[in-house]
Amino acid sequence: MSSLSMGIKASLKMVALTIVSLSLFSNAEDSITAQKAIYLDANQTIEKRADALLSVMTLDEKIAQMTAIWSDRQRLENDNGEFIAKEAGDILGNGIGHVARPSENKNPVTPNKTPLATVKFTNDLQRWIIENTRLGIPAIFHEEALHGHAAQGATSFPQAIALASTFSPELIEKTYSIAAAEVRKRGGHRALTPILDVARDPRWGRFEETWGEDPYLVATLGVAAVKGFQGPKSNKIPNNKVAATLKHLTGHGEPSGGLNIAPTPVGERTLHDVFLFPFEAAVREAGVRSIMPSYNEIDGIPSHANKGILTDVLRKKWGFDGTVVSDYFAIDELIGRHHLTDNKAAAALLALNAGVDIEMPNPDTYKTLAASVNNGSVDIALIDSAVKRILQEKFRLGLFENPYTSTEGVEEFIGNADHVAFSQKVAEQAVILLQNKKQLLPLDKNAIRSIAVIGPHVHETLLGGYSDVPSETISVLQGIQNYLGDSIKVNYAQGTLITRDDWLVDEDSKAGNSRSKQRWHTDKVELATEEDTKGLLKAAVRAAKKSDVAVLVIGENEGVSREAWSDGHLGDRTDLNLVGNQQALAEAIIATGTPTIVVLQNGRPLAIEALANKADTLIEAWYLGQNTGNALANIIFGEVSPSGKLPATIPRSVGQLPVYYNHKPSAKRGYAFDKTTPLFPFGYGLSYSTFTFSDLKIDASKATAGGEILARITIKNTGKYTASEVAQVYIRDLTASITRPVKELKAYQRVELKPGQSANIEFTIPVNLLGFHDHDLNYVIEPGAMQLMIGSSSADIHAEGEFTIKGKRTDVSANKAFSSDSKVIYL
Repeated sequence: MSSLSMGIKASLKMVALTIVSLSLFSNAEDSITAQKAIYLDANQTIEKRADALLSVMTLDEKIAQMTAIWSDRQRLENDNGEFIAKEAGDILGNGIGHVARPSENKNPVTPNKTPLATVKFTNDLQRWIIENTRLGIPAIFHEEALHGHAAQGATSFPQAIALASTFSPELIEKTYSIAAAEVRKRGGHRALTPILDVARDPRWGRFEETWGEDPYLVATLGVAAVKGFQGPKSNKIPNNKVAATLKHLTGHGEPSGGLNIAPTPVGERTLHDVFLFPFEAAVREAGVRSIMPSYNEIDGIPSHANKGILTDVLRKKWGFDGTVVSDYFAIDELIGRHHLTDNKAAAALLALNAGVDIEMPNPDTYKTLAASVNNGSVDIALIDSAVKRILQEKFRLGLFENPYTSTEGVEEFIGNADHVAFSQKVAEQAVILLQNKKQLLPLDKNAIRSIAVIGPHVHETLLGGYSDVPSETISVLQGIQNYLGDSIKVNYAQGTLITRDDWLVDEDSKAGNSRSKQRWHTDKVELATEEDTKGLLKAAVRAAKKSDVAVLVIGENEGVSREAWSDGHLGDRTDLNLVGNQQALAEAIIATGTPTIVVLQNGRPLAIEALANKADTLIEAWYLGQNTGNALANIIFGEVSPSGKLPATIPRSVGQLPVYYNHKPSAKRGYAFDKTTPLFPFGYGLSYSTFTFSDLKIDASKATAGGEILARITIKNTGKYTASEVAQVYIRDLTASITRPVKELKAYQRVELKPGQSANIEFTIPVNLLGFHDHDLNYVIEPGAMQLMIGSSSADIHAEGEFTIKGKRTDVSANKAFSSDSKVIYL
């Protein structure tokens, strides 16, 4: 063949290939156009839209949806918090699943992410993604909102442990409804909360982030929180709501030695009956959209590699169809912390196979998944299943129809007066009166001419972890001054220091807010020395001596009780005593003879037996949010009667641990030379008024599997103050095939009564709520005798009776119950 003929033939072949390529390109474009018509059509079902979009995605685009950006997000903004597109193509060229914490300041020392600035940033970033990536898939922006949105200017509610003290699902739902609205108004779509860890070791620094030690209380409050965040259980999330993320699955709240992320030493039945119960309730009852595994391991299997929990239990047994998101850097910890493997590709496969859909906070191990698909290490079907769930969440959130957030009214809405007022109401109902031996409280301001306000932090507002800087805070000192006005002398003294806050010494209110935040964030925490506190105690004694009454506020701060998120950032403790010389300060103030009200502010139950023996009046306040001072002033001066209840037992000493009330019968034989009873029991809390419980009636005529028990009790306010009481219903299974706790909370109801007023409370308790996991881990109802107890705490039982569950032993795994109904009838 001549060279001319060969050239002609090659040219013809090239033309043919070009025609084929153009045809394929045309077909691909036609396919994308056809699928876009489906996935951009809001009238189509979410599943059909997700399938259509998934069908035209490349492998790299799919994996991008399975990752988030946090560190790189800061490369996309300048020092003023404004979006810059220079590096966006490199970071977001294939799209992204999540953008982490867009309201977070790039420079924490110079806050600049106002609500309006945050909205502008999220809109500009979202617009770049939609307009500059091939398929224009919007991103989910996630935020922290443990007790209100953790962002500059947002409403700061009481810390989680204080929220639990309200024993009020209604207050919890409204609290998180406000938090959701503030997050969404600011451009966020998902909250990495609520925390449903059942906390059974107060040495653990994250105790404050939880709702305490009881699985039933945690479950009912958890369901309420999810409803507050997401709205009623539905296939779509309204545009003033956000997707909730349950944390941390599972067993995180009882780490060995109280050390964060340490192995959890519990058996399978305890795991299911105690730790999994709240998560299952939030999945089945509230339809939560996202779940985050925990850092810890159980019996040798870290949660991020635990297919038995994340797939077999969560998806197959509970029917969860949302997304599983990793905790920050947790997949990489399968290498460096848990030593399950020595490379990122293997760690990614462990997490993906277990059921983790999204790696957070940065693209790391999941960047290896494309290569693993190409070399046959992972089935593309696993990738597709994860990505489909992620896409479905974006459709549920309405991001394809409404990807941007309006800037109108955002500054006026975030942290507005109504939200702040509600945060104070919640704070008032969270305060727990532990002792009032001489009826010093409530104080009559007309009976005093001077008051000493003493404590290391009375001049600032302690907010606890996962907080930012609210627009305004009211310290204890400010709150008392606001209440008393100028007619009564307030003698302020610091008394002592807990930590050396050298980075911020300004005592102005705004600086105090920032100091609270930085204590929690900074790695280095130094305890105050004798030199630091020199002269402070004597000055406090002088202030007390020249006052008619003293308010002493002691406890902890965010530096000595916090999340230990790294080896260099610790917050767990070996003891639960008051830090520093606070006990000596309390004894010195009480020794003056000035009537003294001791207020505790702290994130965990403290071992305060010595303090309780000295103090006549003792209040547990936890961290009460931005209106701490006004709330405490209203309690102290009787504008509001305290009604909070302990969501966790207060031990006498760390040696009593574990000390939770729902222990097994063999757990409390006795100590030589000490007691096994706690200092203050779960559910405990006094009032300025008094209540009687009478006329208990139990109807067990329908007490079979699938049936219910009716219990009715009359409560009367026999005191002289309008006040609230929380009636608590406990059950004990008297004989069972598996050892059962000595008592378990199964219902509760808060009721407010005027002096002399009575109410009947009717509890409808599902029999299926009284089951347990048997030898084979089936959830069963067994026939037999049950004891029912109603009281004002787990130890203060005012009425009790027995009933019998009839019928045969029944597996009700598919028909569990997670809460009781109650009705208040005022008489």
